[in-house]
Amino acid sequence: MRHILKDVIQDQKSFLANRKTIERYIPSSMLNSEEIIVISGVRRCGKSVLLQQIRREMPQSDYFFNFDDDRLARFAQSDFQTLYEVFIELYGEQDYFFFDEIQNVDGWEHFVKRLYNSGKKVFVTGSNAKMLSKELGTLLTGCHLSYELFPFSFGEFLKIKGETIHESEINGTVAHGIIQARFNDYLQTGGFPMYIKSLEPLFLKTLYDNILYRDVLVRNSISNDKELKELFLYLVSNIGKPCSYTSLAKVVGFKNPTTIKNYIEFIENTYLLQSITQYSDSIKVQIRNPKKIYCIDNALVMKLGFHFSEETGRLLENLVFVELRRRSKEIYYYSDEKSECDFVLKEGTVIAEAIQVSYSMENPQVKEREINGVLAAMRRFNLSDGYILTA
Repeated sequence: MRHILKDVIQDQKSFLANRKTIERYIPSSMLNSEEIIVISGVRRCGKSVLLQQIRREMPQSDYFFNFDDDRLARFAQSDFQTLYEVFIELYGEQDYFFFDEIQNVDGWEHFVKRLYNSGKKVFVTGSNAKMLSKELGTLLTGCHLSYELFPFSFGEFLKIKGETIHESEINGTVAHGIIQARFNDYLQTGGFPMYIKSLEPLFLKTLYDNILYRDVLVRNSISNDKELKELFLYLVSNIGKPCSYTSLAKVVGFKNPTTIKNYIEFIENTYLLQSITQYSDSIKVQIRNPKKIYCIDNALVMKLGFHFSEETGRLLENLVFVELRRRSKEIYYYSDEKSECDFVLKEGTVIAEAIQVSYSMENPQVKEREINGVLAAMRRFNLSDGYILTA
């Protein structure tokens, strides 16, 4: 194992040295705290890039290792000690460790906790929410900070396109036209850095296949990939539409709604899809209420969903959902017998915001429906303000 580790370390060092990237935002708390820093998010959203930025800010940066390598298929918890020894052999003793896609190794938290207890600073990334939360919630409780990373925001999208537009500059017809054109592009292109650069559909297909097969099928020992694919394609084709496990089972052709529930949970663990529920004061009712499913990025919705090219309203709603998640909001939707509001945001124990999303308000019937929906939520939660977001 020792010679394999040396080869991997050297190969990864050469690859990273020649890689050009767009920098991401780094919270100062990540750089200055003594806790273990955990960066999580969907594959290819930029976690590795953020980790490299952090390395450049640290006094020492040689102890970097990416576990997403086929040569490490037999790497086990016991091999961490060998990896540590190889690091010292190659670079001398250092106090900063950087581990990429660490969830690939069972029991990783034990080694990381040992490093933490000995006064080392550790940064890790991972792309499986359940595995990370399970491990962080047991051995690493109270000694880590978590940061969730997403595909590029609109501001970062402009940056990778070589443009920087400040809010104070968005005045006048020309400026409004330019920013609208860029936003229309972002609405469909999404925020995966590599896809923005290349617009290569094969990137999206490869990303989807990797997540579906490696992170869902193999990790959860699922043998029937046809069922899983059909469920995913249906969900990504019906973004933002209320659905229950029972109704999904009937539509997709599953015999047991519990299978649907499990499959959706497996996919959610990869960050590829996320669900929200209809708000209720009763937790039991909330659990039974229909869910709404959203996708981590609009490019995947455009390329993988059926008949979605004209449903710009759903794309805008999906984009707003991802932005709210990026801002760490606790999100629900509101519905009564007459109206529906796309998003209500909970702060503490109360609903504090109501947000409706509509691509356009030019149609009088659409305008009336959207206004009635946000007003219904405002009345229900005693809010003085509500928002309607359009393109």
